[in-house]
Amino acid sequence: MQHAITFVIATLCILAIAYRLYGVFFVRKVLQADDTEVTPSHQLEDGRNYVPTNRWVNFGQHFAAIAAAGPLVGPVLAAQFGYLPSLVWLLIGAVIGGAVHDTVVLFASMKHQGKSLSEVAKSELGPIAGWCTGLAMLFIITITMAGLSMVVVHALERNAWGVFAVFMTIPISMVVGLWHRVTGDLKTASWVGFIAVLLCVFIGPYIQQSAFGDWLSLRAETISLALPVYAFFATALPVWLLLTPRGYISSFMKIGVFGALVIGVIFINPEIRFPALTQFIGGGGPVLGGPVWPFISITIACGAISGFHAFIGSGTTPKLVDKWSDMLPVGFGAMLAECVVGVMALVAATALHPADYFAINATPEAFAKLGMQVVDLPTLSKEIGIDLYGRTGGAVTLAVGMSSIFTRVPWFSHLASYFFQFVVMFEAVFILTAVDSGTRVSRYLIQDFFGDFYAPLKRIDWMPGLIGASMLACVMWGYLLMSGDIGSVWALFGVSNQLMASIGLIIGATIILRLAPQRWYMLTCLVPLAYLYVTVNYAGYWMMTHVYFNPAAKGYNPVNGVLSVIMLVLGLVILVTAVRKWRELWVARSASAPAVSLHAATAR
Repeated sequence: MQHAITFVIATLCILAIAYRLYGVFFVRKVLQADDTEVTPSHQLEDGRNYVPTNRWVNFGQHFAAIAAAGPLVGPVLAAQFGYLPSLVWLLIGAVIGGAVHDTVVLFASMKHQGKSLSEVAKSELGPIAGWCTGLAMLFIITITMAGLSMVVVHALERNAWGVFAVFMTIPISMVVGLWHRVTGDLKTASWVGFIAVLLCVFIGPYIQQSAFGDWLSLRAETISLALPVYAFFATALPVWLLLTPRGYISSFMKIGVFGALVIGVIFINPEIRFPALTQFIGGGGPVLGGPVWPFISITIACGAISGFHAFIGSGTTPKLVDKWSDMLPVGFGAMLAECVVGVMALVAATALHPADYFAINATPEAFAKLGMQVVDLPTLSKEIGIDLYGRTGGAVTLAVGMSSIFTRVPWFSHLASYFFQFVVMFEAVFILTAVDSGTRVSRYLIQDFFGDFYAPLKRIDWMPGLIGASMLACVMWGYLLMSGDIGSVWALFGVSNQLMASIGLIIGATIILRLAPQRWYMLTCLVPLAYLYVTVNYAGYWMMTHVYFNPAAKGYNPVNGVLSVIMLVLGLVILVTAVRKWRELWVARSASAPAVSLHAATAR
């Protein structure tokens, strides 16, 4: 029987060594970070978007932006296969794939004055690849919003306490935003907002038992309809009124919750009750229907490697990097920190008895076929105060696992329900922060894409375009949210997200081949790219043949199948274009003089 402390110590040691050795090699040798060269934040400093920022402040904002639901939910769902596949993929994927991907995308964007990945692709690979990248980004961000929102739906359905606590964060965030804007007093606004959020959790039981309890105990369909409506207003409203203060408050919750979990694991040292491998590695599991490969690598995205990070690494962050050497802690380091979050989520899930895990995370019909008997779940349901059976989606499983660890501390033994609801609110608020930001990004992409056909749409302050693009963005991911289950939608999210990561590695390999002192350095991108591209395409093929185009399968949805086909075709076009460019660059460098310094070359 393994103990959680073994996982935590091994993870921290491996990641620390990887940061010190591979991270330093990649940033200093491959990318040749040269602090004598001016960064875009200094070159284009405007006090609003381009602002030289302390490396640790930049690390904090970058980590908060990239670490959404993926490292929380992905490892929980993948626990179906046992703890070993998830742990191996988290560590190898983060070091060899994710950290390289995030750093090279950040580098590529900085070499192009902080522009988006589609603009970088257009410059590095040509207009066709740039157009395909922009369209792929629109598809991927839409699917991502649906996948993230489905986690919130399953966490809040039939949970009046949770619905109340999460709903109240909306007016609380708006008060914080207004207070800060009017008075400029961020410290007082922060304390008021944080205390108000905690109070909502503690008065939740009284709300649940009151006349409002039945009214707030919403079905999944109702929540699925409410989320896109909320996202529309969050996207249309000024960022200072809801998006920014909500993200600010949620960052305190994230640090607090996972800090407490790390401390709890160290002092309590719970047993890992899952086996290394389960009988479902060949497929047919009640949580994920597919085999361990390729599903382990598309289910666990954030925490190992995630294309969603490319939206951040070629968006806000490259405009804030003070020195080129800051890419090491900001790009490489933040990804490794997210890996730690993923491992802690895996610990929380696998510390549960397997039968309890499957009873929560599978439908009642699927669980009945397993022939398992629950162990601690009846007691946990009683202590928490809600029915935990059939709460699919991963969020409830994580909350139950974390609550079971916290309540082993004698002082907290009677607070299981409060821990559970706080973790649920933590997950929901943090995910909704990503939904806010992601929907706004989707709106910008829609305006930019269709602005090529109708010029006024390019103006992000044009009210008809703002409202229309926001509404279209919410309708697109809202349809996906209401038309699938967690298994099919999360798999679609995984395929699209990892395809975006493949595109990021393709562009990274291109710019390394063009500028690096040694051509073989492009292997740092090609090795993870080869694995990820094959995995993504096989996963897409598996889902199309076994689920999306199979009328007899649960999750049958031809629309999702068509989306998968479009995305994989876009990825193929980008790859073919890149291979032709690589051949051209390889031949040109063979005929040229010895490679010059990476930073002596200028971006085109």
